Parts: sequence; structure tokens; C-alpha cells
Amino acid sequence: MKHTITLIPGDGIGPEIVAATVRIIEASGIDIEWETQILGAQALEKFGTTMPESATDSIKKNKVALKGPLTTPIGKGFTSVNVGLRKTLDLYANVRPIRALPNIPCKYPNLDIVIVRENTEDLYAGLEHVVIPGVVESIKIITAKASTRISRYAFEFAQREGRKKVTAVHKANIMKLSDGLFLQCFYDVAKEFPDIPADDKIIDNCCMQLVMNPQQFDVMVMENLYGDIVSDLCAGLIGGLGLAPGANIGEIGAVFEAVHGSAPDIAGQGVANPTAVLMSAILMLKHIGERDAAERTERAMLEVFAEGQTITKDLGGTAKTADFANAIIDKLKK
Repeated sequence: MKHTITLIPGDGIGPEIVAATVRIIEASGIDIEWETQILGAQALEKFGTTMPESATDSIKKNKVALKGPLTTPIGKGFTSVNVGLRKTLDLYANVRPIRALPNIPCKYPNLDIVIVRENTEDLYAGLEHVVIPGVVESIKIITAKASTRISRYAFEFAQREGRKKVTAVHKANIMKLSDGLFLQCFYDVAKEFPDIPADDKIIDNCCMQLVMNPQQFDVMVMENLYGDIVSDLCAGLIGGLGLAPGANIGEIGAVFEAVHGSAPDIAGQGVANPTAVLMSAILMLKHIGERDAAERTERAMLEVFAEGQTITKDLGGTAKTADFANAIIDKLKK
């Protein structure tokens, strides 16, 4: 079966790691036509907008995209294109698997957690204004619709993937109305899945528990801001953002992306680690029904990590981006 997939190389190291990932995915033998689009600073320079309709229309048409990292200015300039893309396409479920890889030193070598983050509201709604000089108000939006939808996604994911438990993360002891609504919706949905245990943790305690005993968690579902923070915390438990894939799922499309930054300081040197984009692409293959290719690609990647001979500089090795990709491709061809 032939697939047409929107490809967004991104900024900084994005084009390098995305190109390496494309080579690996094509080596798996599936038939893909890549439809390249640009977003962010490149699009602003070319089209006068960070999110041209040609790019979003491409994703809507193809239903799936693979995206490299985009640069977001801090404190000034244009707003996050990543957040804008999720809002425009209603990509309400951010899925972040956190899995320890072979031969990568970390405190929890058997860790396997999936974080499901609500992607469309909370403080990330971006509703803020100056009340008076020196006082800024940001509005937190929580709705029953979004809370129910993300909770149901988490339970359906757990059911589909054979996971054992779903934990809601919240601060309902303080934000009794907003987080209280989220928690109520979670437990209402939990009743529809009596075979999957459900519990909840207050966000601050949850972060402590993740550092001390993360193995107690399986699937975790939470609001937007908590999910952003907790997913990065969990990435640190397995070696960093360079090893963490990401997926943004909605009813009209899905965008699979590396969750790390664009690292402009090493762009063009051919030393960037493509693992996060590659793992995101593996999630993408499963999403489009190419599970066999996904499993073979993942197996080849894990074998390269297990051997430890072709590891990029950020992980203590000497391999270039292309060397790492070539090692995985060689495994795929055997």
C-alpha cells in the first residue's frame, strides 16, 4: 500500500535528523511519497506567516505528518508554531512513550511509561492580558468535553496496547473547580473500562514518586501544562529528550515529531542524534497500519543500541548522524 505523508524538516538540526529518519523508514520497504512543507521561521520569511495554509492543508489531506523540531523565540517574536498547529488541527492527544533503551546508562533501565497529555486547552490556551502595568493575568481553561475526550483516549490506548493501569495527574486539592472537573471526567470515563485499574496522583507528589519509584506508573493522563513538564521529567529518567518520541493525535490528522529543540549550535555538523525523530516515525508507522515495518525498524534500532558501537556523540559515542542511520539500515537489510 502506498502512503502519502507530509514531511516538515524543521529548523536547526531538523533537516539532518529528518533526512536520516526518512532513509531508515524507506529501507524498511514500505512505499511512501513524502510531501515536503515548511513551518515556522522559514515559512515566515517565504510566505509572511509561520503557518501557511499549504502546510496545514497538506496534513489535513494526507492525515499524517512527520515533523522535525521548530525554533520558538523566547519572550518575544512569534508564538509557538507547535502549539498553533495542535490548535488548528485539533490534535488533542499528545502521546509520549518513555522507554529505557539498551546500553544507555540510566537509573531505571526497565522503565516503560506512556504519558497522555491534553493538547488544546489549560493555560496553553494562551488567554492572557495585562490587568495593570506590572500585573498579568493568564486564564486556565478546562472543559468537560476536552477532559472526557483525553481520558477516553488514555483508556482506549491502554486497552489497545495491553497496558495495566491509567493514572490521572492533577492539582484538584487547590484548583477544586478546574482540576476537580478534569478528575471527575476521568473517573466517569473509568467506569466504562472496569477491567483497567484507575487511580490519581496530585502533581507535586507525582513528580516526587516519578523520581523515587517510576515503575509504579503505566499510562498517565493529565492536563496540558502538567503533561509538558512531566513528560520532560520522564525523558530525563531515560537519558534525555533526544531519546523521547512524540505523537499529536486528532480526529482529522496526526503529527509525529521529536520533542527536543532545534539545537542551532550543532546544525550542519552532521553529529545530531536522530533517535527521537526515528522513534516518532516508528509510532507513525504503527498509526498508519504498517506495524510489521514499525517492529522491524524498532528491532534494528534496538540492536544498534545494544551493540553500542555506533552511538552518537551526545550519548558518549563517536558516530555521525549518517553512521547511526547506516547501522540501522544495515540491520534492516539482513
